[in-house]
Amino acid sequence: MPFETIDVKPVTATIGAEVFGIDLGRPLGNQQFQEVHDALMAHQVLFFRDQKLSFAQHKAFGRLFGELHIHPNTPGPEGHPEILPIHADANSKRISGERWHSDVSCDPEPPMGSILNLKTVPPVGGDTIFASMYAAYDALSKPMQTFLSGLTAIHDGSMNYTRTNRLIGAEGPKTFPRAEHPVIRTHPVTGRKALYVNRGFTRALVGVPRDESDGILRYLYEHMENPLFQCRFRWRENSIAFWDNRCVQHRAMWDYWPHTRFGNRVTVKGDRPV
Repeated sequence: MPFETIDVKPVTATIGAEVFGIDLGRPLGNQQFQEVHDALMAHQVLFFRDQKLSFAQHKAFGRLFGELHIHPNTPGPEGHPEILPIHADANSKRISGERWHSDVSCDPEPPMGSILNLKTVPPVGGDTIFASMYAAYDALSKPMQTFLSGLTAIHDGSMNYTRTNRLIGAEGPKTFPRAEHPVIRTHPVTGRKALYVNRGFTRALVGVPRDESDGILRYLYEHMENPLFQCRFRWRENSIAFWDNRCVQHRAMWDYWPHTRFGNRVTVKGDRPV
């Protein structure tokens, strides 16, 4: 795909691209915004280097793609509820995103995309791995695709967020989002089909006996974690990753303890999966 205002270099043939020649802290012209959007649709996750964004700049870039989402368990700092702090250090008992997941898929209308800007990175480790759910779906046999296409699954935030709050000693909300989504969703822009269940939030297949549901989901989780569907991003200070939650899962590696990893994320609202 030709671009005139940015330079896009794929990371793999399946997923991921680095984008050069752009300052996300400045307002984007119509053509440059469209090219970033098109690159995201083509590559599913984009990586940017040397981006020093304030809260206001970070939110302004996110709002180009839609209304911003407020996290159901971790609202942002005062005056910036749309900012999700990402922090781990020697005293942390957990990190954000240490299991494969699609962000807040338990929402009735899960986020369209997430934009993470890391300010401080560890000297070693701390990569994020991204997996293409397009590729995961395409690699299934035709009979399995047909079988899964008629199924829905329950996504529930209770277990994930309750565990988090217990580990960090936080009170947290009393209730969390819960929703039913198709196991195979169709991307509203590209029209491509993607596998849409994940270890972080999916609890059971609807209308399927529990033992069968557990077995099918276990197979799908192992299938979607195939390295052939993945790319891996090595962070540097002031890097940004922008991923499409509708067709991408990710996992943050906690292989840098006791070092510090810190940044902020804004998340763009999405629509109901179909």
